[in-house]
Amino acid sequence: MEEKIYQIVGRIMRVNADTLDKDSSPDTVASWDSAKHMDLMMSLEQEFGVEFSEEQIIEMMNVGLIIETLNEILGKK
Repeated sequence: MEEKIYQIVGRIMRVNADTLDKDSSPDTVASWDSAKHMDLMMSLEQEFGVEFSEEQIIEMMNVGLIIETLNEILGKK
């Protein structure tokens, strides 16, 4: 699942997924703006068949938090 998340983040942010890590965020990825963040959230929802709350969308501001949140939602804790 993590590899898929990195691939989606890379595709949406238009960066090589291999350059991303769990600390990758709007502070470290120049193309990660609010519009791309929403694109990312929608792509993740579609890919994993989940729906994020407004609070989760606001909180998931780095790859590590995205992985953690999806693990919790999908019961893979």
